[in-house]
Amino acid sequence: MKAITVTSPGDANQLQITEVPDPVAGTGQVLVYVAATALNRADILQREGKYPPPPGVTDILGLEMAGTVIEVGEGVEGFEVGDNVCSLLPGGGYAQLVAVDAAMLLKLPENLSFTKAAAIPEAFLTAFQALHLIAKIQPGETVLIHAGASGVGTAAIQLVKLAGAHPIATASGMKHQPLLDLGAERCIDYRTEDFAEAALNQTNGNGVNVILDFIGGPYLEKNLTALAMEGRMVSLAALGGARVEGISLAPILRKRLQLTGTTLRSRSKAYKHQLVAEFRERIWPAFADRSIRAVVDTIYDWEGVADAHKYMEANANVGKIVLTIGE
Repeated sequence: MKAITVTSPGDANQLQITEVPDPVAGTGQVLVYVAATALNRADILQREGKYPPPPGVTDILGLEMAGTVIEVGEGVEGFEVGDNVCSLLPGGGYAQLVAVDAAMLLKLPENLSFTKAAAIPEAFLTAFQALHLIAKIQPGETVLIHAGASGVGTAAIQLVKLAGAHPIATASGMKHQPLLDLGAERCIDYRTEDFAEAALNQTNGNGVNVILDFIGGPYLEKNLTALAMEGRMVSLAALGGARVEGISLAPILRKRLQLTGTTLRSRSKAYKHQLVAEFRERIWPAFADRSIRAVVDTIYDWEGVADAHKYMEANANVGKIVLTIGE
């Protein structure tokens, strides 16, 4: 098969389409012909040599895909050749074929295209895990979502709304309207506003119940200020830096705050299987009835993968960047 590989760690120009061995569907797995995949920040870090795949995982980029089942391995039930599916992956999505645990598959409703479906697994499963399994959001709570225009951000806004809670988001001013259209009740321009002050104003001084943070160190002090009593912060990345100096623990103690860090790629298979099972039951039907939707900013043919990576690095997108996989 053909796949996009990294010639050597570095910039987007190191990406090329090459011939690699076909994957094999093992017990409990299916082989999928990939129609589309989507970009994630982890792809850029891995391309640069800063985020190696977990042991035993292919070094081909790509943490999600959508396509058609072409072979069913031993012990698989509920899926057959010809089913259109999407899935979260530990790697391998930038390729024509991928072997996937059947427990990770989500069967596409008729109204969902491959390009839309490819934009769902990583963003929505990450947001679902953070909001429901870790933060345990409740109806009526207020959630502050940093990087609101990212794939996870646009997913989180919709999941918060679906849960009967109130989403507010940080993003540059030019991206506010699409987020308001998704259901954000307040957008904060992090370039011109103090997001902690804005969050307190939005909640009548009470603070937000939950924060999803991708920025890390530079935001920690203001995040602690913005949180309500017994608030919960889930840290998903540290794009602004992981080190923090001179921060007082007093707000954490005084307000009885919970700070949790999480990653998804390195989780066990059993954890991911359970996560997908809960998502399939609780959230997946909302895509069929259009209560929520994948947000796709731009679609590139995989021959333009370098341009797609450069576009993500420019932080210009609202939602996901999708690659269609050529013949």
